Amino acid sequence: MSKYPYRQDREELKELLQQYDNLKMGKPNSFIEEDSFERIIDYFDEKEQLSLALEASEYGIQQYPYSAALLLRKADLLIALRRYKEALYILEQAQLLDGNDTNLYILKTDAYLALDQQEKAAAVLEAAIQGFDGEEKIDLLFELADVYDDYENFEKIFDCLKTILEQEPNNEEALYKICFWTDFTGRNEEGIRLHQKIIEDFPFNELAWFNLAAAYQGLKLYEKAIDAYQYAVAIDEKFDYAWRNMGDAFLRLRKYKEAIEVLEKVLELARPEEVIYEAIGHCYDKMGNFAQARFNYKKAVHLNQGDSQLHYKIACSYMNEANWNSAIKSLEIALRLHRLQPEYNLAMGQCFMEIGKLDDAITYFGNVVRVRPKNINGWLELLKCLYKADLLDDALEYAGFAFEQTDGKAVFIFYKSAILFAMGKSKEATLQLEHGMAKNPKLVKKLIELNPAILQNQQVVDIIARFKKKKSI
Repeated sequence: MSKYPYRQDREELKELLQQYDNLKMGKPNSFIEEDSFERIIDYFDEKEQLSLALEASEYGIQQYPYSAALLLRKADLLIALRRYKEALYILEQAQLLDGNDTNLYILKTDAYLALDQQEKAAAVLEAAIQGFDGEEKIDLLFELADVYDDYENFEKIFDCLKTILEQEPNNEEALYKICFWTDFTGRNEEGIRLHQKIIEDFPFNELAWFNLAAAYQGLKLYEKAIDAYQYAVAIDEKFDYAWRNMGDAFLRLRKYKEAIEVLEKVLELARPEEVIYEAIGHCYDKMGNFAQARFNYKKAVHLNQGDSQLHYKIACSYMNEANWNSAIKSLEIALRLHRLQPEYNLAMGQCFMEIGKLDDAITYFGNVVRVRPKNINGWLELLKCLYKADLLDDALEYAGFAFEQTDGKAVFIFYKSAILFAMGKSKEATLQLEHGMAKNPKLVKKLIELNPAILQNQQVVDIIARFKKKKSI
């Protein structure tokens, strides 16, 4: 054996290329074996000299006209050169010589896809699959799944992957792919049955347990999903996606303490992500631990400064602690990133109203209803602020606008009544109150919240009492 095999290969290739040149020049005794032609073709192909590679394939076919392998190489080169119809013609010739090479059908598929004939590409593979078993059949099924993906026949993708797993339950690629397509197509019941069967035979397949859990999660069977995820992480403790999805399942069940424990495990195993810190922050928020919520939101912000929603959530944590000035600072950042976002403007207005800066509050509430005219909370806060600022004429006008824009929400009838009472227009106010009580008597509490002193008005008390007899408030 040569001490320098690479050098030997190079010398052999040099000699082979010389023989090929002699053949092209018509020199006598220029004989090249079939597999040597494939080597010459590979040489030019690797150097991206496709025209020369094609020429070599044609010389090879002249010497070996019944070589299906050389015909396939030529077809492959024609596809690379975008000569798809010529490639299909060559492939038909190759199929007559040898129809047992899966590459033949894959090349046909590539040509049809390039010609935007997806259905023909699928038909080629569907027919070919019937003639193969084992790994070759699985390879063709994967190829067929890709074709279905190309023209968005998503149900068929699931069917291909399911067939693969029925034949080879431990196929890792299929297990990875079918999880997504189970969720995408909503075929969770089938996914559950399929993976339960796989687990019966292969109980230590963590991907099968993960997919089973994901299918349960797709059906909102979160307790069952958690059980299956726990099996997956018991098999592979470092399976971060299983921990991640388990955390989401605990969140859905509002088991925030358990969700935090699981999500912190994700942070141990994988690169820190803003979405994980945000989810942990959400859990602490729901538990009323606003300082810890804010701590995690800030960690998320550190990873993504441009996420306005995170700054808004930090602001909300301050608002829950009545720390209005700190909330305003966070909202200013959120609004710089997304100036017209209604919920940011609403929160800013609420903060300014709490610290007594009513003119600023009115501006922000005005932004809300201008961008979202049907936003009920925006109108309610605007009217509350105008009422508080004693801008009663404006409040009355905007109460009318609010009623119109929100398709006649009864709450604005009560607000209008409160405003009219404050303006001393008792007759009109009473009529509005009667109207509101007739539509939705339970909303009288909104009138009282706006003006608690209204209960000192005997006429108001009598109207409420009369309707209370008719219907429970």
